[in-house]
Amino acid sequence: MFCPYCHGEETRVVDKRDNNDTGVTRRRRECLSCRKRFTTYERIETICLNVEKRSSKIEEFDREKLKKGIMKAVKKRPITENTIDELIDDIELKLLNRKSNIIKTSEIGKMVLTRLKKIDKVGYLLFASVYNDFNSINEFEQALIHLKDNSN
Repeated sequence: MFCPYCHGEETRVVDKRDNNDTGVTRRRRECLSCRKRFTTYERIETICLNVEKRSSKIEEFDREKLKKGIMKAVKKRPITENTIDELIDDIELKLLNRKSNIIKTSEIGKMVLTRLKKIDKVGYLLFASVYNDFNSINEFEQALIHLKDNSN
């Protein structure tokens, strides 16, 4: 950290305060060369994730939209909101660690299905029926057969 007064490179932190509401850390520093004090603020840079829809339209990742979609699919299942939040946290962490910041909706859907399969098989089928846009009972049966085969 450079001193704004003498441009010295050696400073020390005199006081540090975290503001959990805003996610900002305030640091009071002192320059070891000129002994003047100054304040710096540190905040986490948010990484913008974009989602490529099936129509090739790109929009910003919306955690709440994903949560609503999952909640709607599994609303009558014994899955707590906390469990869904943890599932989304896990997905979001995986997405943030990717090299690209543009993710296809199909990839997000597959990630949700993988995690729902471990949590609740019926919830998995309900989400799959919406995600895969089943148009017939045969498609639902195929998904059920696939789920049974992979459960053994």
